[in-house]
Parts: sequence; structure tokens; C-alpha cells
Amino acid sequence: MTQASVLNDLLQIISDRGRALVDWRRPRRPSGRALGELADLLLSSPGEASGVARARELLDGYRALDYAGRTSFFRLLVEKYGADRERLGAACARFMEEPGEKTAKALHTASEPRRLELFRRLNFAPGGTADLVAMRLDLLERLKDHPEFWTLNDDFKSLFQTWFNRGFLILRRIDWQTSAAVLEKIIKYEAVHAIRDWDDLRGRIDLPDRRLYAFFHPRLGDDPLIFVEVALTTEIPGAIAPILETDRQPISLKEATTAVFYSISNCQKGLQGISFGNFLIKQVVEDLQRELRDLKTFVTLSPVPGFADWLAEERAKKRSTIIPKEMRPALKRLDTDGWWQDEAAREDLAKVLPTLAAWYLTKARDERGRLLDPVARFHLGNGARLERINPAADLSPKALRTAHGVMVNYLYVLSDIEKNHEGFVNDRAVAASSGVKKLARSLPEPKELVADDV
Repeated sequence: MTQASVLNDLLQIISDRGRALVDWRRPRRPSGRALGELADLLLSSPGEASGVARARELLDGYRALDYAGRTSFFRLLVEKYGADRERLGAACARFMEEPGEKTAKALHTASEPRRLELFRRLNFAPGGTADLVAMRLDLLERLKDHPEFWTLNDDFKSLFQTWFNRGFLILRRIDWQTSAAVLEKIIKYEAVHAIRDWDDLRGRIDLPDRRLYAFFHPRLGDDPLIFVEVALTTEIPGAIAPILETDRQPISLKEATTAVFYSISNCQKGLQGISFGNFLIKQVVEDLQRELRDLKTFVTLSPVPGFADWLAEERAKKRSTIIPKEMRPALKRLDTDGWWQDEAAREDLAKVLPTLAAWYLTKARDERGRLLDPVARFHLGNGARLERINPAADLSPKALRTAHGVMVNYLYVLSDIEKNHEGFVNDRAVAASSGVKKLARSLPEPKELVADDV
């Protein structure tokens, strides 16, 4: 029995006993308002057993709400469970009259929204952490239509950053002896290269030159937070098919010189914005180095998920100065059905797509000044270097649709990680190999595009 299951069993016992102490009759069809009444009781409850029971009742009631009911509950949390303004005003006045540690602490306490304490108490319920993660996913789905919910999202994110910090995460290697419940979740959550069946999964975790590592949290039991798949190879790969080939001949560990991170999947959508991947990669690198002393190269084989959409927008512009005229005939190949099956088309596109991808990955930015590509932001922000661009590297339907088959290698040079990270965060500098920089420099700088695109 895992530590998480023992804890949940204890909380369940407390919750069951607490129900006997709680005189609350929930409606057959709970409403956001009824849950608000229960939230008030929970916040005012001094008893631990009754508090756990009420927390479980509230979470069960929330789960029973329909879409409109959950939206109403979120609105209630925003409007009624913010900071106590009268108390906050008084604390501000006391701090202005007598600045000091004591009054500053009182001001900080008064400024905290009441819903934060509500979430903390809900977290004591059996399965409460998982329910709150699911609740935040519901909230994320509503943010576009309800911008007033952003403050509530910030509160969730603040709590989750504390609850899911690196100190609470458990790294586990997943292999064929791992429980079926966990393996089924790995198949379900794989977001980059779909796992076709159990044989496919076995080929990724049960051969000597393959590894899979995952982060778990004690309160989520056997439900992983994030996992990474690793191929041990003799060189930096330029295509995904040889890595995923089920009938290949594995290499011996003595031959392996390169660790390839070829798939990273976030499993909990409700934890969006809470970073685990940087810790995961660094921890896996340390573990692999301890196990295999001859590993010298740590690199990814990564997708470029926004490249096709970006390129389509540029091609649609009447006067895009990014795409030279001499590239346009080759790019018309993309409009032909099944172009990837035509050797001549692939050769033509291999001459232009790497250059355009280099520009996209190093120079294309959004209105906030961030690189457009989320995978590039992740790896470059972790201190990796954009090493190589590989055309026709993934001919799966998804990769053809999102990146015209392009994949890239991000290289983790351990001695340069800190320098690259600082440059990216502080100066927006993109660490890239000389080859990638040369490709990107052959196209105009972003500032040259303004006049034509207005």
C-alpha cells in the first residue's frame, strides 16, 4: 500500500465519522448558491472531522453541478470570497501609521482572499487534491469567456505552485513491472507520439536502450504529473521513426553515448502553468549519468507544433518579406495531397523548410515578446541550445498537420545550461548552433517586416 493510499484512507475515515456530526441536507440537485452556504460553514467550522466531511460534501456537490452551475460557483468564489475589504482597509491604515514587521504581516494576512483558505480546507478531503486540480481545469475552460475569473485562476496557480513544488515530487522509473494501473495511464496521457497498444508500450519501456521516467505527487497516488521517454543511442537522431520502430534491434548499454528525450507529456491539464519538465529533465540526466558513465550527449527530438500555422499565415500575406520569392515554388508542394510520399517534393521542401523553421523558432514572437513556439520556450528556457532542424523527421498525420514533418534537436550541454537559461530569461537571447543561426540570418530581421505588414 502506498503512502498516498494510507493518507487517503485516514482522511476517508475522518470524513465518514464527520458526516455524523454534520447536520446539512444537500439538495438533490445542488446549486452554486447552496455550495456557497456550505463553504461558509466550512470556513467557520472549528472541528477537524466535521470540516473534512463538509469539504467532501462540497466537492461532491460541485461534481454534480452542470456547466452553468459550475460557472455560477466560480462567479460566487470571485464575488463573495475575496479579501475582506473592511479588514484590509484597517490593516492598511495601521501599517501607514506604524510601519513594521507586525503591521506588515497583518496587512499581508488581510489581503489574502478568503477562497484560498477555502481551497486549503477542501484539500483535506479524501481525494481533495485531485478534485481541486479537476476544478481548475473547469476554470481554465471558462477564462476566455469570463475574464473576471482570472483572479481566481491566479489563486489556484499560487496554491498549486506551493503544493506541487519539487520537494514533494517523487521520480519513478516506469518499466514492465510497474502496475497495470500506471501503465494504462501512460498510454492514455502520451501526448506526442501515441502509443498504439501494449506491444508498442513494451517496446518503449522494456528494452535495455529505452527508459521512461515520471513524476508523481503523494496526494495523487498512481496518477503521474508528467513523464519523459528516453532513447539511448549512438548519435543524435534526425527522425522519429527509427526510435519508435518496434522490430528494431536494441543496442547494448556499452554502445550508448547519447540520451534522447523524444517525448515529454504533461498528464494533468488542471496544472497548466505549473512547471515540472525542467526538474524532470535535470533529475533524469543526473540518474542516467550515475548509471551510464559513457553518456556524453543529452538531446531532444522535439516537435514544432505551431510551425505550420505560422507558415500558412506568412504564405497568405500579399507582401510577406520573410519568404523570398525563390522559396515560393517549393512551398507550393505543401498544397499537394500526399507530398510527403513524393521524393522530389521532399527534396525541394528540405531546401526551404529548415530555413523558415530556423527563423520561426528564433525570431517569431507574440505580442508579449515571447517566442511563438511553446516547445522552444520550454527547452530554451531550461538552458538548452537549438542544435539542428530536421525536415521530414515525423511523417505522422499530426506532425504533418502541425509542422509539415519538421522536428528539431535541443542540446543540453551541462556546462552551458545556467548561462543559456540566464540569457534567455534576462535578455531574450536564443542559444542556437552556428548552423541554425546561419539559416535564420538568411531571412530578414523582424523589425524589417513592420512597414510591409501594416
